[in-house]
Amino acid sequence: MYTYQRERPIMKQPHTIDVSEGKKIYFASDNHLGAPTSQQSLPREKKFVRWLDSIQQDAAAIFLLGDLFDFWFEYKTVIPKGFTRTLGKLAEIADAGIPIYYFVGNHDLWMDGYFEEELGIPVYHTPQEFIAGTTTFFVGHGDGLGPGDKGYKRMKKVFTNPVAKWFFRWLHPDVGVRLAQYLSVKNKLISGDDDVTFLGEDNEWLVQYCKRKLADKHRDYFVFGHRHLPMQIQLQPDAQYINLGDWIVHDTYAVFDGQALELVTYDKATPTPIHTN
Repeated sequence: MYTYQRERPIMKQPHTIDVSEGKKIYFASDNHLGAPTSQQSLPREKKFVRWLDSIQQDAAAIFLLGDLFDFWFEYKTVIPKGFTRTLGKLAEIADAGIPIYYFVGNHDLWMDGYFEEELGIPVYHTPQEFIAGTTTFFVGHGDGLGPGDKGYKRMKKVFTNPVAKWFFRWLHPDVGVRLAQYLSVKNKLISGDDDVTFLGEDNEWLVQYCKRKLADKHRDYFVFGHRHLPMQIQLQPDAQYINLGDWIVHDTYAVFDGQALELVTYDKATPTPIHTN
């Protein structure tokens, strides 16, 4: 038995997405643009923009489930340098009337209005429920959910504390951003040194979280990022947990065609193996 951290309640009425014939819903997460350096992440950014360009014609909606950037902090008049191609492409897609939904991750949780005001993209800080036709999705980044990871949960409370954010804003952006980028890249998961392997259903915190949520209410798909490992786990005969993997090693994303949700590898000669149970 374990105790979940308290969550803000999801919206009382789920979002509704219109998926007309021939249209699809796309999900991606964990690009970590900017890591380990801007020069090294540039090819990944260009690949991601090519992917966005390739799905624009048939996208009914696009979900970006966090950690698009390895670090993001919004000062009142300043945002981190770079990512021009990505931001421009997202603006183009949003201006074309294609809904984009952004969920903050543990590396970009300091979003505070820029995406909404400049790009017209809603930003969510907690998991949300969506309905496409008769299919229900429960969507979020995934950090701090489920049992365990108590150290991160305590750290997240500090990082999201208004007083801590106020003090950080008083650092000159050249100092604050550089410091945060240095600490972020030190995270072994981002630098690629961590052993990202399947831990078994009993030890995968997000699997346990989804099972608990499923006991309260049925959803067809639980879609998360954060783990950097592509997974498609059957929770019940009619319910699945999907982890999107990442765009550092796997280049994986999910696509819903109106009937089923599938994990796909983009532009790689050898498709990434998807962990299933």
